[in-house]
Amino acid sequence: MSNQIDDATVQVLLERLTKFRLPRTLDIKQRVDAGERLTDSELGFLKDSLDDAHQAANIVVRHPEIHALGAQIVELYDEIVRRAVENEQRA
Repeated sequence: MSNQIDDATVQVLLERLTKFRLPRTLDIKQRVDAGERLTDSELGFLKDSLDDAHQAANIVVRHPEIHALGAQIVELYDEIVRRAVENEQRA
């Protein structure tokens, strides 16, 4: 039963990632790569996304097939944050 719940949860997490989180995250990355500063809305979105990721970590740990994806997402957020800090320092 637990495995079925995990599988369903992973499916929902992946769907949310591909339909909502990833498109907006890539838009944010494009903006910070262009030297723009994060808006309050973007900061809130990134914070909520990271909070969700922390909550999902226990499930991801049990599913090695999505470890690489998780690592790529973490790297993407890290790039955004580093670039956003650089942009803030230049402002």
